[in-house]
Formats: sequence, structure tokens, C-alpha cells
Amino acid sequence: MKSNQKDISPLITVGMPVYNAGEYLVEAVNSIVAQSYTNWELIIIDDGSTDNAIDHIKLIKDDRIKIIKDGLNQGLAARLNQAIDLAKGEYFARMDQDDISMPERFRLQIDTLEFNPNLDLVGSHVLTIDSKSNITGQLPFASTHKQICSKPWRGFYMPHPTWMGRTKWFRTYYYALPAQYFCEDQELLLRTYKKSQFACLEQFLLQYRTRDIVNFSKSIKTRGALLKCQLRTFNDDEVILKSLAIIIYVLRVLKDVFRKVAEFTK
Repeated sequence: MKSNQKDISPLITVGMPVYNAGEYLVEAVNSIVAQSYTNWELIIIDDGSTDNAIDHIKLIKDDRIKIIKDGLNQGLAARLNQAIDLAKGEYFARMDQDDISMPERFRLQIDTLEFNPNLDLVGSHVLTIDSKSNITGQLPFASTHKQICSKPWRGFYMPHPTWMGRTKWFRTYYYALPAQYFCEDQELLLRTYKKSQFACLEQFLLQYRTRDIVNFSKSIKTRGALLKCQLRTFNDDEVILKSLAIIIYVLRVLKDVFRKVAEFTK
């Protein structure tokens, strides 16, 4: 659906940094174009891709889509901050380059934020899909702020591609630079949860694409980066939280190791 309301400021800005997005990018963008709520802008920022995936977006004729391409590779967090600075909308939404937003996602999230002025950030329940877009399961879910933040040493069950929040909240806190290795969203939640209000909608509003093969080295590095964020963020008197974070880290690493061993023994 093409918008002809060029003079009306969008209520929602969608930030989508992309890097070598491949075959899934068009489907991801089309899932935004197909939203039942139409007053949005989509800012696609290419982070120095070496494939031609972003060129196919130009075939989607919709003046709400803005493409930024400067040939540089600055990283996801820097590009998200760039999108936040460029946002015209009162609300800012995340979207990944290979996921699928369900048609009612924006309408339900905007209704929730408008009805709850104290709410800073809202996510949703998520289905997982494989490389062929077959549904394979769902991500862990928590609904209320208390549930989402009850175990910060474990992490926050608030999938980042479902996020929609107030732009002023994102501009107050931004993403940390230099970025945390593949856990910039968890770092942001960890840094802000004591002074913010989060929620997740029970509806499945996004399909999250998982990888068929887990990158063992990347997984270990990501877990280590998250642990460092936790140990740095928890106060000196939160010794129990620090200890629990270390225990969870060890258990998750062991799980990764066992999974890797299982792959070799198949």
C-alpha cells in the first residue's frame, strides 16, 4: 500500500540496518509495507554490504521507504543510533533484515503505547522460522515489566526485532558505543530496566528467522560479551546477581559445547 500523504509526519519510524541481507530482505520489507497501520516511515541503512540485496528494494515503489547507502561499515549499534537520530516519528520500531512482521504488529503496538503513556518499550510473542520460512517453534516469552526484568542475570525475554518504543526514550539512552558483541539490545535493556517500563504483547507479531547451523565461536563470544555487561552493570552490593550471571554463563557455554560435540558425532 503506497502512501500519498507526503506532508504528514509519520507517527512511527522503523529502523532497519542491513548488511549482506541476501534473499530475505525483500520479504522483510514487504512485511512492513503490508502493515494494516500505514502512518510510518522505513529507514533502511546499508552498512557497507558487498551483495546487491538492497538494490532489489528500489523495485518496491513506496515513498515511505528511505534508503541510505554511504559505502561505510560502522556496525549495527552505530547504524541504529543513526536511524534514531533521523527518525521523524514519535515512536521508533526495530526490524531485522530477514524477519517477517505480521500485518497487525504496528496497529497493536501503537494502540498499546498510546493507551499506556508510562510504557517506554513494547515487544511481542515471537514464532521462529527456518531458512524456508517454515514455523519451527517460538521464543521464550514474558509479558509484564516485572516478568521481563525478574531475572536480569539470565537476560531479558524481549526479542529485539519486535521492539517499538518512544523515540525520546531511544534518544535518552541510545545504543552503547563501542557496541557490545552481538548483545547490544540486551545491554540497552540491562542499562535501563530500573528506570523504564517494558511490556510484551501476547500475540505472535513477528516471525524470527533462525540459522540452520549455529556458529559456535560467535555464540561463545556473544555470551562472554553479555556476561561482561552484566558484571559491569550490577552494583557492588548485587553480589548474588553477579554470581548467578556467572553460573548461567557457564551452563550456557556447556550447553553450546555439548551441542557442538553432538554435531561431530552424528
